[in-house]
Amino acid sequence: MKFMIKPLVAGMAAAAITFGFANTASAQTTTIKVSHQFPGGTEEKGDFRDRLVRKFARQVAEKTNGSLKFEIYPGSSLVKTFAQFGALQNGSVDMTLYPLAYEGGKIPQVNITLMPGLITSYEQGHRWKGQPIGNELEKLLESKGVKVVSWIWQAGGIASKKKVVDPSEVKGVKIRGASKHMDLMLKGAGGSITNVPSNEVYSAMQTGVLDAAVTSSTSIISFRLEEVGDHLTDASQNSFWYMFEPLLMAKSTFDRLTPAQQKAVMEVGASLEKFSIEESKKDDQMAAEVWKKAGKKAYAMDDATFAKWRAVAEKSAWKDFAEEVKDGQKWLDMATAVK
Repeated sequence: MKFMIKPLVAGMAAAAITFGFANTASAQTTTIKVSHQFPGGTEEKGDFRDRLVRKFARQVAEKTNGSLKFEIYPGSSLVKTFAQFGALQNGSVDMTLYPLAYEGGKIPQVNITLMPGLITSYEQGHRWKGQPIGNELEKLLESKGVKVVSWIWQAGGIASKKKVVDPSEVKGVKIRGASKHMDLMLKGAGGSITNVPSNEVYSAMQTGVLDAAVTSSTSIISFRLEEVGDHLTDASQNSFWYMFEPLLMAKSTFDRLTPAQQKAVMEVGASLEKFSIEESKKDDQMAAEVWKKAGKKAYAMDDATFAKWRAVAEKSAWKDFAEEVKDGQKWLDMATAVK
């Protein structure tokens, strides 16, 4: 009996030690919840914004030896689309990839991140990072409890039931612009404004709530808008629609991470910006291909037409921003200083 007790005690001790290690490992693992509105997929297939989030999650988990793990909730399955920024602020989610101009009603300065005609290329948009305009934007967001992890810009086009390329063609069209100042430009050209998030554009066009929508090339593809529209003004040559859709983290979450974890988050976030540019450009070309393959019409916007849109934007959207937003002209000056 004595000989049996020793192995039993030793086995119990080993089990306790193993359990203790498991508990320690569990205690050292932090789960990060990531919510976004876009369709889910894999790292290799699907909407590149979801793919970017998945790449980010895997690479950060690897860099932190599993001390950070991620749960990803695409398609607004965890938090409704417009509530995601607020969810970061109150800590109910840790991260989101989010069209920042959606917050323009609460934080008027961020409307500059979807100011029509202001950004003319991905390279110009990404040059905001580290410049006064980018520093001020990051400072503003951190004051609201949110940290930029990855800078992501997306060009977009006009998906419509009738041809809308020139400003003269938008008159009387029920159109979605996605921000106050995009709406002001479209209204200045004679459009009738109706706004819904990008993941609801399909049903709005299908039911006649919208005749047209301005949205990113990736959303035009992912939400299959060729099924409900007949014409596309694509972003292959020019676009008045460049939207800042960064990968964001709640500052409260970021501040709880160890210095090594923070470093991993920011390094991986920065490394994926090149991927975002490459994939955005691919989607600008692919959107036109998808529409043509579906038997629909696709048009590139030439320089002269872009100049017309910018002129309308300057008289309506830019003017309003300068006059109505605190330090609005200062923000515009910082933005236009980046070439």
